[in-house]
Amino acid sequence: MVKFVLISASALGAISVILGAFGAHAFKNILEANHTTDTFQTGVKYHIFHVLVLLFMGLLMTRFESRWFDYASVAFLMGIIVFSGSLYILSISGTTQWGAVTPFGGLFLIVGWLLLLVGVWKAF
Repeated sequence: MVKFVLISASALGAISVILGAFGAHAFKNILEANHTTDTFQTGVKYHIFHVLVLLFMGLLMTRFESRWFDYASVAFLMGIIVFSGSLYILSISGTTQWGAVTPFGGLFLIVGWLLLLVGVWKAF
């Protein structure tokens, strides 16, 4: 699981930088036309923050074996995909219905933090 988490974090980190650059350059006109530049930037910001959390999780998992850390890592991974992914799609496509998906991604991120809390509580 540790290898999966660290590889996922590495790949998602690269993707976040690529999407941030695309948002600033290649997608700039589309985002401005859709009035969704801020929404896209929010997706990138949460994406990169939670990639850092995934890296931390991978390192934490090398020291402590806990199913709670496994669950938290999956929740963070799902949160990045669903939260940021829905914001990217909404921003580029202009299809506002994707906004209904975003809170589920936020819920995954919140659950990830709560599972991390339980894991730390039990590990120490």
